[in-house]
Amino acid sequence: MIGRMDDHLPSTEAAVTACRAIADEYAREMSVTHDIGADQTSRRSAAGVGVTTDPDGSLPHEAFVEFGGLPRVTVRLFPEDDALITVEGIDFPDLPRDEVPAFLHAVFGDRAYVKARRFPPGYRLVVPLPADRTYKEYVPMVGLSPWLSSRVR
Repeated sequence: MIGRMDDHLPSTEAAVTACRAIADEYAREMSVTHDIGADQTSRRSAAGVGVTTDPDGSLPHEAFVEFGGLPRVTVRLFPEDDALITVEGIDFPDLPRDEVPAFLHAVFGDRAYVKARRFPPGYRLVVPLPADRTYKEYVPMVGLSPWLSSRVR
């Protein structure tokens, strides 16, 4: 099945397909914006005017995926095999593209939580993945949305 935790995602389009399968599984709406060509992708601003291909002749493909519902989740898939996932305004940068399905399953499957610390006071959004992999990002106190607040431990 596409989008399971152990799949290799060789391209941006494969990752978008996995995101669609996850959106269907969790009954979420999803919209996708595609940027194709070196002159269109965000990390290729130095490509020059009218240059659309990489030096090897390929067309770089970047996609921005937005899921409906709560939590608010977006995924930016880059041509360099990595992704930026944002959950309720909290960025998880430089995730390997192959980790995107497992990450989304953890968030939509209610396994993600916010860890509170008393001293010094602070919060971290924790997203546990299979095989004891975990992603953690700092959450500003003023950034606690109702969804994040409901997951504080």
